[in-house]
Amino acid sequence: MRFEGKCWIFGDNVPTDRLVKPQYVFEPVEVMARHVLEDLDPDFPLNVAPGDIVVAGRHFGQSSGRAIATKALQGTGIGCVVAESFARTFYRNCFEVGLPALEVPGVTALAGAGDVLRADLTTGAVTNTRTGATASGAPADRFLVEMLEAGGLIALAAGRPELFGGARAR
Repeated sequence: MRFEGKCWIFGDNVPTDRLVKPQYVFEPVEVMARHVLEDLDPDFPLNVAPGDIVVAGRHFGQSSGRAIATKALQGTGIGCVVAESFARTFYRNCFEVGLPALEVPGVTALAGAGDVLRADLTTGAVTNTRTGATASGAPADRFLVEMLEAGGLIALAAGRPELFGGARAR
């Protein structure tokens, strides 16, 4: 799975409450997406384009384990999230909702705001298309890639019930 898009850079320890503020958690995803990360970069929800890549520092998505934060981020149309490291629950939630995520140490030093990055979940490599600089992390686990290809956990479970203790419908 490969992604290419303009990068938006965020720092370390970004909590889920900064991704989507509490007053928006019961709104439709389209409304939440119009406010994602607006406290950290007011231009992000206004100018993010389909396929763009969010780049973040260490422990991105910390605090609450609410999957609504990953759904709101996905609602912006971004291609994937690449971070130095993720809060474990946030990372798992990304794949469960069908939002590609990749941990790559050193990725924040790879690019400046607006640079175009190419990220490959199957190799773990991220490349700045302007400079040619590359950083690598561990590739995404094959099962997680399969989950993304299916469209998330629910879609995977519907198509492969044997993975979850059920029999495939005939």
